Amino acid sequence: LPQLGPHLPPRLTQQPWRLLFCTGRDGFSLRSLYRCGGQPGSPALLLIRDTEGQPPAVLHRAVRRRQDPARGPVPLQVFGWTGRNNFFTKGDVDLLMLGGGSGRFGLWLDGDLHRGGSHPCETFDNETLSPREEFCVQDLEVWGLA
Repeated sequence: LPQLGPHLPPRLTQQPWRLLFCTGRDGFSLRSLYRCGGQPGSPALLLIRDTEGQPPAVLHRAVRRRQDPARGPVPLQVFGWTGRNNFFTKGDVDLLMLGGGSGRFGLWLDGDLHRGGSHPCETFDNETLSPREEFCVQDLEVWGLA
């Protein structure tokens, strides 16, 4: 979370964050994530590590850590809201989608939280957030304001 601080509004960096959900503790279930998630309208931070060790993250912004193992600490790449649409979040028990436009989602997760994918989308004008457009989830966490 400290690396994200400069990219967040000040009101979100001055309050403590708490872990609301993690697959290691709560299992791999979108239903469980919904039950443990924060209050509607409250900021939430979704962190995902895929099985290749890639950590895409989203907070109503798309955030990606660039891979560059030869240069030490890896900077974050932030994709802010473009204003082109309001397709931030949509979900049901089988699918969670973040960002969208032109039939593509910035990030999506299946109901078992095992598979996900990322595509460039109009909401964030982001790049694909993982080395592959579809990936397998290794770990997932949701953080909310305490």
